[in-house]
Amino acid sequence: MTPIETFPNPAPHGRRYTITHSNPEFTSVCPKTGLPDFGTITVKYVPDKTCIELKALKYYFLDFRNKGIFYEAVTNQILDDLVAACEPLEMEIIAEWMPRGGISSVIVATYKK
Repeated sequence: MTPIETFPNPAPHGRRYTITHSNPEFTSVCPKTGLPDFGTITVKYVPDKTCIELKALKYYFLDFRNKGIFYEAVTNQILDDLVAACEPLEMEIIAEWMPRGGISSVIVATYKK
């Protein structure tokens, strides 16, 4: 996987604030059918000492493009990887998947320090 780069939080001792990044063009592959899955991944977090660098996040997301992985696993892997990279105070990953066979799915995973 592409390393997730961070940079120092510009307001580490000030007020708590929330950062939200949204990727409406996320793709991965269904491990059962081999067909592409399309979704929107939203990352919401309250930074502690570091913030996630956006270019690195974009390339990290691209690593999933050809990976066969279930929705639940994608969501939780993203949460685990991003928490390990930036050690936030709080983080939430929302994965909203386009309908397949008439069913759409939303998976939410959360972390609190």
